[in-house]
Amino acid sequence: MRGTASRDAAVLVTLFERDGETRVVLTKRPETMPSHQGEIAFPGGKHDPILDDSLVATALREAHEEVGLDPSSVEIIAELDTLSTVASQFIIVPFVGLLRSEPLLVAHPREVVRVFDVALSELFAAETHRSEVWPFRSAIGDLTIHFYELIGETVWGATARILTHLLTLLADSIDAVHSE
Repeated sequence: MRGTASRDAAVLVTLFERDGETRVVLTKRPETMPSHQGEIAFPGGKHDPILDDSLVATALREAHEEVGLDPSSVEIIAELDTLSTVASQFIIVPFVGLLRSEPLLVAHPREVVRVFDVALSELFAAETHRSEVWPFRSAIGDLTIHFYELIGETVWGATARILTHLLTLLADSIDAVHSE
């Protein structure tokens, strides 16, 4: 755990299967949120040391609050690389959670405008993903910004970085299986 001055957060990358396709749960944040207004995000949020004994607990609590996901239905199968947001200075730990069946999700009206899911095969499609290099005038240097163009929505920022990391790991695993 980091110091109390940091802005620790956790998100849940929730995977389930429908019609033979692995799907991932996403949300759209309302314009009224204090940060990342209107963006597509994974369920998740700030760590609360009073409520959460770990960052996994944060991800599960926030997913329950935001979309009604029962924490007991989630099997945590991986922790992805920690990342930080450029604008809001959050340090985010993404956890991958697997569901045995398709969830019934309900958006919390103050925290989520919309909850939806997308097939990983759609995210893997070449026409869905693009990237741009954005120059930054700080010590960060140039950053590669990823975008996923979905029907009616664009995923970018930290969520797109997490998706890109997940998809890269999955593609590498598939390649390793095929090369054996």
